[in-house]
Amino acid sequence: MIILQKPIISEKSMKLAGDGLYTFLVNRTSTKPQIAKAVAEAFKVDIISVKTINVKGEVKTQRRVRKNYTTKAFKKALVQVKKGQIIPIFETPKEEVTVTTAEGEPQVMKERKDIFRRTKVRVEKSKTVVTQKDVMTGKGGDK
Repeated sequence: MIILQKPIISEKSMKLAGDGLYTFLVNRTSTKPQIAKAVAEAFKVDIISVKTINVKGEVKTQRRVRKNYTTKAFKKALVQVKKGQIIPIFETPKEEVTVTTAEGEPQVMKERKDIFRRTKVRVEKSKTVVTQKDVMTGKGGDK
């Protein structure tokens, strides 16, 4: 049985993540000790407390067709970790850094961390600006 289904990433959950509370969508039949064990094993953190919230499904109406439908009910878990420990999914991405190479071309470097705490650096080459003077002399442009 899969206990942790996915992290809930919203403005409120990102604000709570700064205080050490992380929000997950969990299986409706899972208990607090099962959730604590699953988070501790998946992210290698120490759990202080687990709070669960059962959210009922809503009855909604369609506008064009006179019918009602219900959304699924789900269970949220707020997991508090020890001070100083973090879960990398909830980190905000680092700012972009522009680096110029030996040839003088500016490159944008983006740094992100994936689920397994590995750092990924992606380098994007910026487009060179070709002026009309370069085109006339034959220096710029694609051939």
